[in-house]
Amino acid sequence: MADLKSLGADAKAWPFAEARSLLKRTAGKVPEKGYVLFETGYGPSGLPHIGTFGEVVRTTMVRRAFEAMSDIPTKLFAFSDDMDGLRKVPENVPQQEMMAEHLGKPLTSVPDPFGTHESFGHHNNARLQAFLDRFGFDYDFKSATDCYKAGMFDKTLLDILRLHDRITGVIKPTLGEARRETYSPFLPVCEKTGRVLLAKIVETKPDDGTVIYEDEDGSLVETLVTGGHCKLQWKADWAMRWTALSVDYEMSGKDLIDSVRLSSQICKILGGTPPDGFTYELFLDENGEKISKSRGNGLSVEEWLEYATPESLSLYMYNSPRKAKRLYFDAIPRHVDDYLTHLEKFGEQEDSKQLENPAWHIHNGTPPAPEGHVTFGLLLNLASVCNTEDPAVLWGFITRYASTATPETAPILDTLVGNAIAYYRDFVKPNKSYRAPDDKERAALQELVTSMKAMPADVDGETIQTEVYEVGKRHEFENLRDWFKALYEVLLGQSQGPRFGSFAALYGKDETVELIGRVLAGESAAAE
Repeated sequence: MADLKSLGADAKAWPFAEARSLLKRTAGKVPEKGYVLFETGYGPSGLPHIGTFGEVVRTTMVRRAFEAMSDIPTKLFAFSDDMDGLRKVPENVPQQEMMAEHLGKPLTSVPDPFGTHESFGHHNNARLQAFLDRFGFDYDFKSATDCYKAGMFDKTLLDILRLHDRITGVIKPTLGEARRETYSPFLPVCEKTGRVLLAKIVETKPDDGTVIYEDEDGSLVETLVTGGHCKLQWKADWAMRWTALSVDYEMSGKDLIDSVRLSSQICKILGGTPPDGFTYELFLDENGEKISKSRGNGLSVEEWLEYATPESLSLYMYNSPRKAKRLYFDAIPRHVDDYLTHLEKFGEQEDSKQLENPAWHIHNGTPPAPEGHVTFGLLLNLASVCNTEDPAVLWGFITRYASTATPETAPILDTLVGNAIAYYRDFVKPNKSYRAPDDKERAALQELVTSMKAMPADVDGETIQTEVYEVGKRHEFENLRDWFKALYEVLLGQSQGPRFGSFAALYGKDETVELIGRVLAGESAAAE
């Protein structure tokens, strides 16, 4: 490939546009800390979810584009806000009563209800890291608890204490009247109960590095703001992290636009430079409503991966990140086949166009060789017409269609076979509805059978497709889509399908003739 630095300067793909902006930020020089820092955040009050994946994969795409254009070292911090107090007991964990006894404590001080780790926070942090490792992400894990207690944030915390009034002046106008009276960015960690307190700060003592707060029993307590004795409230905490770590790039969802604005103001007050950012749109469920962790609507990473490849999910995240998109099961087949199409095109494209191919970004610039055998849509319809959940049955047809393809030589296809069977079982099979052809359709089907019988045994899909078109024209289907829709409804029990010629070539010429023959004899096309 030609020089990536020059090609990236003109690449239209959004990760390169972000990388160019970040390159301007650095003026092409290595930052004082020795690297450009990308950051993603995770709230470990629950298990990692599809939004976590989306943020990390998109940030990684920008990071790789930046690395293609620059020799400046980079790092990605996956930051866990595990010092947050447990606000409510998640419904999907055991030992609910035990958990309720620890409400308000930092997540890393709440016992692990699963009994596998030091705390609930540690348990979820381990799940996050296993989650990220599963996809091969390159990252450094950071724990808020560790950073606070190790003194990594102490200097910035003391600056916040010194600039307390200016910082509260940024946040207070956004609060209700009652909350304005008691707001402080500092949340003391009570030495007696271990809880993170939303307490009234009655005095700040910058020279001593302490605050005096009103405890839950009404007494006044003085505590250090450093060393993990205090936790910061969300917006101040985000600004503190940007400043203390010198974060250069962080994405966030549309719902955090105001938080980004306020945290950026605080960061500037602290003498820091807010990171470059990217605001992505939120995911919608099947009804077009915002996906919510608490509601459990939408689709999880695990559910997507039951029916499709990780690469197809990465493609979903790559496409139109600033556009609100439905994230539901019906998005899966199209993204699987779109990914395969991008993979097929990659090797044929000029170097400059390869940088705009999603496959470059999904595979960090080195996509695997395409296999070029069968699409996911064809596999779904093969499973449908065979009415099977046995991979061996599908492979029997595949090897006849593509003699060199085996599970060993075509690992992508082998994975897709299992995915297609699962998708067929759960989403296609329950909704199949066959109908009998009308007189016009019956006459066209009879002619199609006659035509196909005269074709050679090894006829290709394009030849069959052409003849299907011609039959539809001869039988005066005003809109040929109606003719193809009839084929799908009569033969496959659904209103949409793949290119019929490609399907017939995969299924087999004789088998397709036999299938149509059963319909013409008055039988259902549904396999026994």
